[in-house]
Amino acid sequence: MLKLLKNFSKRDWALVIVSFGLIVFQVWLELTMPDYMSKITTLVQTEGSKMSDILINGGYMLLCAFGSLVSAVIVGYLIANLSSNFSMNLRKKIFNKVEDLSMNEVKQFSTNSLITRTTNDITQVEMLIAMGLQLLIKAPLTAVWAITKILNKSWQWSAITAVAVVILLSVIISLVSIIMPRFKIVQRLIDKVNGVTRENLMGIRVIRAFNAEGYQEDKFEDANGELTKTQLFNQKAFAIMSPVMYLIMYFLTLAIYFVGAYLIKDSLMADKISLFGDMIVFSSYAMQVIMSFLMLAMIFMMIPRAKVSADRINEVLDTEESIKDGKLSVGKNKEIGTVEFRNVSFKYPDAEEYLLRNISFKVKRGETVAFIGSTGSGKSTLINLIPRFYDVTDGEVLVDGVNVKEYTQEALHNKIGYVPQKAVLFNGTVASNIKYGDNGKGEITDEKVRDAVKVAQAEDFVLKMDDQYESHIAQGGTNISGGQKQRLSIARAIARDPEIYIFDDSFSALDYKTDATLRKELKKYTKDATNLIVAQRIGTIMNADKIIVLDNGKCVGMGTHKELLKKCDVYKQIALSQLDEEELENE
Repeated sequence: MLKLLKNFSKRDWALVIVSFGLIVFQVWLELTMPDYMSKITTLVQTEGSKMSDILINGGYMLLCAFGSLVSAVIVGYLIANLSSNFSMNLRKKIFNKVEDLSMNEVKQFSTNSLITRTTNDITQVEMLIAMGLQLLIKAPLTAVWAITKILNKSWQWSAITAVAVVILLSVIISLVSIIMPRFKIVQRLIDKVNGVTRENLMGIRVIRAFNAEGYQEDKFEDANGELTKTQLFNQKAFAIMSPVMYLIMYFLTLAIYFVGAYLIKDSLMADKISLFGDMIVFSSYAMQVIMSFLMLAMIFMMIPRAKVSADRINEVLDTEESIKDGKLSVGKNKEIGTVEFRNVSFKYPDAEEYLLRNISFKVKRGETVAFIGSTGSGKSTLINLIPRFYDVTDGEVLVDGVNVKEYTQEALHNKIGYVPQKAVLFNGTVASNIKYGDNGKGEITDEKVRDAVKVAQAEDFVLKMDDQYESHIAQGGTNISGGQKQRLSIARAIARDPEIYIFDDSFSALDYKTDATLRKELKKYTKDATNLIVAQRIGTIMNADKIIVLDNGKCVGMGTHKELLKKCDVYKQIALSQLDEEELENE
């Protein structure tokens, strides 16, 4: 928790210092009021006392109460401002950190957990700062100050108060030790509920198609029920604290008056009034002490959960990125648009076996190179090494003759137009999704957008939409078809005019006619760029300059379509599974 406080700015620390001063002033005012109460009690019981003296002391009490109120309001405003800014900055920091994490690190945390850490966990810490900071300063300060004021009043009353405090602390420590481990479980269960909810929303069509609503409801009920059960236990345990505290407080008041009655009874007449006033003052201060521990108890209710949340936040912030930025941002490369793999092998960090083994090839500018192979052969993994979504385990990947690790990630990604296997669209318009590749620099003009849409064969459906290029696209592109999403995703890459295009099975949702037309137009438009295509369909790649055949992570063939039909059995088997021999000969 203390580690997170390093995120406080100088302005935040200034607010803490001002708040601390105001809280000290507030405590002083509250602890001064019992003194005036004692004077009023003495004046009321003393013959010949003037009403004006009683009213003056009463006025001072009211001033103290009003001053305490004003201080509390100002402190509340300052702390609310502090906690809100802190949570905003921390949320931004986590968001930026997650963007820098590699795909492997994101998978380790899981998407559901990262969402919870960015929202629920930060809220827990914010609540502790918003409420806890005031109480954490005020409670111990009030307790210590009040104790110093009552120590010399009576050892009997002091002993009773000490016993009450010990009982109170014992209850608090016992409850916290029982509940603390369960808060970790609560946050993990919130991750689980988020996961089930997210899965349900993303797969809603499949769920309805298979009438699996009941099955999903049962899954959610299990996760939700487990979370509720754990939360109920925590709340029931904490529910014990409030009645115990009030019970101790009332018994303490009764004990003070009971002992006070005996002390007054056995005292001399001249001391009775003074002793009665002391009893009133002691009772007030004792209540202040108990209320201070009551406030501390509230803090102890919040700290365990906030601590768990802070640890989870720090886990993300302390994660070291495995993909390190290089230093090369701009420069005159000897080569342009080339991609080379030199003896590349790759395995996932938590895997024992290599997924890719000893892959070597070079793609020159203007060439179209395709990758084909059975499912799980490593095609997508191979091209994901180019933009450094993962780093190679052995060997090296070069872009424009330079190892990709030497580039800054921004410089490397600016050379690439990437179309993922699963088309990803963002909440916005058709135009904003296509202009997404300009990094907000405004370099992609409306004319480029129109050209890209035309090349991607998306013009036919975009122009039929109500607002055409300004038509709304829902998050994930849920309001358009799979083929339309793929074409807009391809248009986004085209509009960027990169040196290298990467198409990761990006034509799978297109019909054969659209696929053929798109590739024909794409070849004209990108004649000076390098095209890397991952595909499952022979028809998509047979006209490529070079086809690389993968099987179980190894390169088992490399050449043109005709060459591979003659010398690569794996390629021939894939081709024959899609087309008959007559069709292959005609092609």
